[in-house]
Amino acid sequence: MANKIVRIILILVIFFIFFEVGLFSSYTIVTAEPPNIQGLIDMQISKVSDIFSPKNVNDALIKDPTSINISNKKDVALKMEGLSQVDGVNVDSMNITTFDDPNSGNNITVTIEALGYTSPNSTSGQIIISQDPSYKVIAKGTAKNKENGLMVDENSIVINSILKLY
Repeated sequence: MANKIVRIILILVIFFIFFEVGLFSSYTIVTAEPPNIQGLIDMQISKVSDIFSPKNVNDALIKDPTSINISNKKDVALKMEGLSQVDGVNVDSMNITTFDDPNSGNNITVTIEALGYTSPNSTSGQIIISQDPSYKVIAKGTAKNKENGLMVDENSIVINSILKLY
């Protein structure tokens, strides 16, 4: 058993040595200069440590979005209504979430989901008024903490998708 472990470690060391020799020789061929060995090793270490940094590991892990409340829901609904070209957006069904820290003083990226309505259709002389939503509108925007709570910048709102509900 110990013999197999030594073989595996020896293979990994040989692989690492050949990799480094190949890196140094290719650097010499490409730049026509002798390689800065310490600089190349430092660059490799920094790149590998960046991959395993806590920030990158946290970004790779799937986490649930945080629901937030904003103080300008009606303005956001009007902007979404205009951008998505639906006849109305339900403020009560609006769901605003973020993966960022809402308590930070920085701008945070938010996802806004709301139900959209179309105008009543007339069919054979009758007007049919339905309370059922016709669309689900999904948008992204940026929000910032203001004196009266979190507010979404209306000029930053971009419609991601408009889904037709059946």
